[in-house]
Formats: sequence, C-alpha cells, structure tokens
Amino acid sequence: MMRIGFVGLGNMGFPMARNLAAAGLDVVGFDIATGVPGGVKQGEDVRMTSKGRDIVVTMLPDGDVVRAVAAEIIPIMKRGSVLLDCSTIDVESARAVANDSGSAGIHFVDAPVSGGIAGADAGTLTFMAGGTSVAYEMVRPIFEIMGQRSVHCGDSGSGQTAKMCNNMIFGVTLIGTCEAFVLADRLGLDRQKLFDVVSTSSGYSWTMNAYCPAPGVGPVSPADNDYRPGFSAELMLKDLRLSQRAAEQVDADTQLGRLATDLFERFVDMEDGLGKDCTAMLPRLETRKRDQC
Repeated sequence: MMRIGFVGLGNMGFPMARNLAAAGLDVVGFDIATGVPGGVKQGEDVRMTSKGRDIVVTMLPDGDVVRAVAAEIIPIMKRGSVLLDCSTIDVESARAVANDSGSAGIHFVDAPVSGGIAGADAGTLTFMAGGTSVAYEMVRPIFEIMGQRSVHCGDSGSGQTAKMCNNMIFGVTLIGTCEAFVLADRLGLDRQKLFDVVSTSSGYSWTMNAYCPAPGVGPVSPADNDYRPGFSAELMLKDLRLSQRAAEQVDADTQLGRLATDLFERFVDMEDGLGKDCTAMLPRLETRKRDQC
C-alpha cells in the first residue's frame, strides 16, 4: 500500500487528503490550524508526518513556507521517496527545493493545481507537473485519485510556470469579459444576447463559457452565489503577482498581465474585493466611469 504524508490541510489540502484516504491509501496528515479528514491519521508534526512515507504531499500558502517545510522534512524523508508540492509558488522556490531534494536522494515534483475547492472536493483537479519523468510516473497514480488530468510540463519549475501563465491569461480575459458586459449594458444590449453571440464566436473563452461573471447568464458560477469565492480575488492577485515577478526576472514584456495585476491590486488592497470571487470585478466595473482611477 502506498504510504502518503500530507502537510497542509486547508481548503484545498483537506479534500485532497480525504480523497486519497477514501481510495484506500495509508495517509497521515498535519496542519498547524486544522484537524484531519475522516480516514486520515493525525500526524504529530511535519517531520513525523513525512518520516518513512513513499510520497509526501505539501499544499502550502507560498514559497517561503514551502522552503521552510522542505528544509525540515527532506533530511528525514527516506531516500528514493517523492516530495510532491501542489502549492502555487514562485519558480525559483520550486527549483531551490528540487535541488535540495535531489542532493538528499529525494525526488521532487512541483504540481500546482487548477479546479479550485470544488475540483479538490470532487477529485477533478488538473495538475501541472514539473520534474523528471521518473518522478512524475511515481506520483501519477495519486494524481488520478485527486484529479481528472495531469500534464507533465517538463523539468522542475515547469509546473509553476504553466500555472502562472494559465492564470495570467485567465486574469486578462476575465477583465476583458467584464468590460464587455459593462459596455453592452450601457449600449442597451441584453446580457444573455451578448453571451449567446460571444460564447459561439471569436470572443469564446473559458471565462465567458464556463465561469461567466454575469449572474443568470451561462452555467452556474460564483456570480450566481453573490460572488462568494470559487477562485477568490486575492488568489487571482497572488498568481498575477507571481507572473509579473517572473516576467521581471526574464525581461518579458507582459503589459496586459501587468495591467491586470494593477487592477486586482486596487480591487483587493484598496477596495472591497477581499473575500469575494475574482468575477466580482464585474460589479466593480459597473459603477465606474471611463478613465476613472
């Protein structure tokens, strides 16, 4: 039986660990703030949760925490085991942990996820994996339990790169979609008619067709639940900031990504976006005038 350690049982990690245990795996879990789901054994701390495990999964808030936890557990993990980080962090942190793991004879895979809390709960996440082919094949069976798709993107850090690029596209297209609804409103076009056209035309996007920011239009989304978070505005901001940090490091011209970051910074840090879904950008824009700062 595959023995799993799971560190980080927040909104995402809790259902992911539960699904692994429900599949019959031996799972030990630990979080500084929460208990463990049914079927998961309670670990004493991060070290005891990781010791002797075949795979240790981490789902943590940022690169600094991932580095700190990795520094604690790598020395006591068994040689040949895998450290699988499913957090969304900066590329350099992922590569640093990969180097430390390799020096200790530990495989490392960075595999941030897409699908949100609902996907974690339903076991339908998508994993974007970076690491060696050997390491990826070792963890692929648990990807198939926690999600419906995984993509081996390349060497260490590639998973994080894919995630930040994906979510930069999401952030940019979300703002464009919200702006289009506002413009349609002010020109007197019915929102459903706009959806009917765009969802089958060149403006087609996942944002419009699957995660529409307008309530009552398209499939059910957080907009239909008073913008309670599926993917929160602050998580969108985190990912956009990661994309722009990476863009600065490699001197990439990402002007739309930077503008999207600026808009979400104002929305989350200076307005009322904190605690709302990212699609609440639509009601924010509804109240604004052209060129309003």
